[in-house]
Amino acid sequence: MKEAEIRRLLAANLLCVFSVILTAVVPAFVWDGFTVLGTHLAWLCVCSLCVSTLNVILHLVLKPNLSPKRSSFGQKISRFLKCCIYFFMSCILFHAIIVLYGAPLIESVTETFLFAVLLSTFTTLQCLCVLGPNIQAWIRVFSKNG
Repeated sequence: MKEAEIRRLLAANLLCVFSVILTAVVPAFVWDGFTVLGTHLAWLCVCSLCVSTLNVILHLVLKPNLSPKRSSFGQKISRFLKCCIYFFMSCILFHAIIVLYGAPLIESVTETFLFAVLLSTFTTLQCLCVLGPNIQAWIRVFSKNG
């Protein structure tokens, strides 16, 4: 990677960390009785939404994967829908992994799923922004010899 790309990646990750800190501090001024532990479900939703929005905005601004060919509106919609499906599948996969690690299956479904959404937001969404729904690119990046 070039040094400029590494700096942009570092800046993007620092912005994500800053947005998580802001989601823990700012709602307390606007929302009476808000605490990260007391209203943890609301905080998970707010944090996931802020980080998702930041990732999408950074992707649109920085445009890391410029393709030489132009794509039609239908192809863009298809790509977006595939990304949404992959994100939902990653949420389900993270939910299953969290349950396998000992989270209650029936009693805390909402908390477990929102935590899975937060994990997917931090991992899968960034990869979807950079790599898109191209399975071969994912295998190349995450394989042992890739």
